Amino acid sequence: MTPATLAVFDGHNDTLIHPEIARFAGGGMGSHIDLPRMNAGGMRGGIFAVFTGSPDGRGPLVERTDGVLEFGHPQPIDQPTAAGFALRAAGRLLALERDGYIRVGRTTADLDAALDDPDGPPVAILHLEGAEAIDPGLEALDAWYAAGLRSLGPVWSRVNAFGTGVPFVFPSSPDVGPGLTRAGERLVERCAELGILVDLSHLNEAGFWDVAGLAAGPLVVSHAGAHALAPCSRNLTDTQLEAVAISGGLVGIVFASLFLRADFVDSPDSPLQLIVEHARYVADRIGVEHVALGSDFDGARISAELGDVAGLPRLLEALRDTGGFVHRELEQICWDNWRRVIGDWWRS
Repeated sequence: MTPATLAVFDGHNDTLIHPEIARFAGGGMGSHIDLPRMNAGGMRGGIFAVFTGSPDGRGPLVERTDGVLEFGHPQPIDQPTAAGFALRAAGRLLALERDGYIRVGRTTADLDAALDDPDGPPVAILHLEGAEAIDPGLEALDAWYAAGLRSLGPVWSRVNAFGTGVPFVFPSSPDVGPGLTRAGERLVERCAELGILVDLSHLNEAGFWDVAGLAAGPLVVSHAGAHALAPCSRNLTDTQLEAVAISGGLVGIVFASLFLRADFVDSPDSPLQLIVEHARYVADRIGVEHVALGSDFDGARISAELGDVAGLPRLLEALRDTGGFVHRELEQICWDNWRRVIGDWWRS
């Protein structure tokens, strides 16, 4: 069996909010992912994020004289605005399921069916990237669960009722701002009760340790890199990586050039090899059983050498040929590690 024949589970994409999402099933989107290219690249499952952007994007550029590139926290989003946007985006995924193109992942049986039946629909897990669509009292959370929500990130890179996200700063540690609020702690605890995976991507270091202290489930960071290789605020320090391993969790290695490069340059000319280097670093530091893929397709600039989801076999070949990962390790990175931690959070 060659890498090109492996099924891939991708831990994060923003395809549901792409302007051309109506063309998802037939292809031809100006995006990184659509159904024909998923099939071509071997992507049999993934976490499909719903993200409500801030009016000022990454936030205002902060003028500094010390060589640090800093964007301040983006503007907050109020709950009614986020809820309205998120409901529309979630409806797109449910419509794709209704028409038979996608299986929405609600149980681990849905994950296993997508892997076991390559001719059936791929599985898509509904995710909220930033929990602004949920009220601080959590009254809406059960309704979202009933609608299919099975993964949630308390914050994006801004402040909300649940905690503080890391702003985009380079070079910088993720130790920026206070941790979870009491509402944030309740959110994590309730997600664990329901069976909703909690994703720590974009959460600052104080919040990361707050979640770790709650011991609600394995620590999962769906799309990030190693801070030792690219010292931006979005990436994980060695101490955080070790905590992920102790909890039985994983890190989905991001494909976004901005978070892979040691110079923070957002360029499509970034080599594919950078993804391999981050995967190898994390595997050597905490073990391959804690390494997975978390592309950030349709939410970031990706290496032109990879291109889009159809280019996944090229990445798997690079992980084998220059990363030194053997076949069994590639199976873990591509699917099995995600299957394990999702099962742990979903209690099945």
